[in-house]
Amino acid sequence: MGDDLQARKRLLDYLERGNYLRTAGVRTAMEEVDRRNFVKTSDKYLAYDDTPLTIGQGQTISAPHMVAMMLEELKPRKTDNLLEIGSGCGYHAAVASRMVSRVTTIERVTYLYELACENLEGFDNVQVVNGDGSRGFVENSPYQKIMVTCGAPRVPPPLIDQLEVGGLMVIPVGGRVAQELLTVERTANGISVSRRPGVAFVPMIGVNAFED
Repeated sequence: MGDDLQARKRLLDYLERGNYLRTAGVRTAMEEVDRRNFVKTSDKYLAYDDTPLTIGQGQTISAPHMVAMMLEELKPRKTDNLLEIGSGCGYHAAVASRMVSRVTTIERVTYLYELACENLEGFDNVQVVNGDGSRGFVENSPYQKIMVTCGAPRVPPPLIDQLEVGGLMVIPVGGRVAQELLTVERTANGISVSRRPGVAFVPMIGVNAFED
């Protein structure tokens, strides 16, 4: 256990030096959620490496630097209602849950939905939904924050509609393999967008995204 804690501290120190971790809130959330609990048994020795890992069904758990970067862009607050698109194994949602009031996370792939449900048991402010993330989840909207962990060809209109004015969304947008990471703010007059190039996420599949 002590070795795990030291390895996690070394990882977070590395992310701080790389300027991926910039605030105490994101660091504390990543300290509290053990990535080792969300990866395959055969990959547990890699849990504290800054690398993506496969989780089955052609999907991956993001590298820790990407988790940190997306959360820093979102600027989570304790009162926020957050929507995540792409539950995967549940790690992103688990970390976010330590920083916000409520997390709704949507997963299209049934195997991963069941995996996320299992991994997120005990995270009482997280609801896992099996469905098409490109539609969002209007039942729990509006959201102050939306975190998308799969690459879309464009920002799905339902996600903008479900984002509160003044709210923030981070979403990879581009092709099926490579994208830009967009930070989208909904304003009274529409949206404003900033871009960070050079990210690679699995594609978002859905009616407002790529075809299967």
